[in-house]
Formats: sequence, C-alpha cells, structure tokens
Amino acid sequence: MSLEWIGKILFIIGGIIFVIGILLIFNQHIPFFGKLPGDIFIKKENFSFYFPIVTFLVISIALTILINAILYFLRK
Repeated sequence: MSLEWIGKILFIIGGIIFVIGILLIFNQHIPFFGKLPGDIFIKKENFSFYFPIVTFLVISIALTILINAILYFLRK
C-alpha cells in the first residue's frame, strides 16, 4: 500500500463522517428521515418502541451506491 492510496481512503472516510455529522445535526429538518411508511412505532402506556426499518433500508441502498461509485473511480 502506498501513502497516496492511504491518503485517498482517509479522505473518503473523512467525507463520509462529515456527511453523517451534517445529517445528524439537521435531521429535524429532513422531513422523511425516520418517518417513512413501514417504520415500526409501537406506543403503549409506559412503553414505546421505534424501529425505522424502511429508513435503514433507504440509507443502506444510498450508501451502497455511493461506496460503489467511489470504489469505481478509485480503480481508474
């Protein structure tokens, strides 16, 4: 592994952490984040359970596309 390749990887990881941080800061202003149809929310008297399964799937698909695009351009 050369230092140039390690530098590229660190740059990409830093960018991903930056984007995740921005999403966490502004998640109240993103209307669909955590409120998609299919997200599980159960609320009873002294108990509430929330599992955003569809939101996780959307994020997973988006990250898969992004990471594959980054790896595609790194191989060129």
